[in-house]
Amino acid sequence: MTHINVLDPGASPLDYYGFELRRHREAAGLTQRQLGDIVNYTGSLVGQIETARKLPTQEFSERVDAALGTGGLLSRLVGLVMRSQLPAWFQQVAELESRAKGICVFQPQLVHGLLQTEAYARAVLSAMGDHDLDNRTSARLARQRILDKEEPPVLWAIFTEAVLHQEVGGKKVMREQLRRLLSHERNPSINVQILPYETGVHAGLMGSFDIFRFARDPSIVYSEDYETGHPTANPDAVESRSLRYDHLQAAALSVKDSAALIRRVMEERYGEQLASDRDHMA
Repeated sequence: MTHINVLDPGASPLDYYGFELRRHREAAGLTQRQLGDIVNYTGSLVGQIETARKLPTQEFSERVDAALGTGGLLSRLVGLVMRSQLPAWFQQVAELESRAKGICVFQPQLVHGLLQTEAYARAVLSAMGDHDLDNRTSARLARQRILDKEEPPVLWAIFTEAVLHQEVGGKKVMREQLRRLLSHERNPSINVQILPYETGVHAGLMGSFDIFRFARDPSIVYSEDYETGHPTANPDAVESRSLRYDHLQAAALSVKDSAALIRRVMEERYGEQLASDRDHMA
């Protein structure tokens, strides 16, 4: 007789998701393989998600909701599941991202997580090892769903030119990542500015930080070190970081000129497939 892993639905959001998936599947009289065939996934994957060994995706959740008639239950749960997979100290930040009406980010070394491609995110997260890399990458990318909401937050992202040259994951990964940044060039909700090398000394030399602005609540600023993050609503801190951000925006290239610089770096530094890059952007 096959051993069935018994989940405690109160152990974690992922366990609760798996418990509910199994409960609704069995109520429908379907095996894992049969459900997999219906939603175009393997029965093995269904089993791994039911036993909390694999993270569900938004697409998987939507397909299973439709197949089992769950009224969108799993689609509502998947966001909570993904957030629970983030480091404990970062979960509050993900919550701030999901509620914010406006987000301002400054990153001097890497593309911000909200704008990373899957390959770039995997390369960044693998820097300290491959343990649970698939799930960690999925959890990071899941944060980006806030940009697809009916009323998404307005995102301002300032990167130093060094971010464009820091070769994360190889040239192919970087071409894909820079192409992703360019894809937002005409999106008024996502604005990317580059702080060029020629700027020299600038207001962001102390490191990266984010500012979250809300419809009714006070703004919150966030910074992090190697081990943890530091969100605060202290008015003095918010005012200080907001002033720094104003100076960074003034020193950075315009959105249009930033896109031109990104294209130039793509050609000069990652141009092995220059012709195809041009075809893609034409």
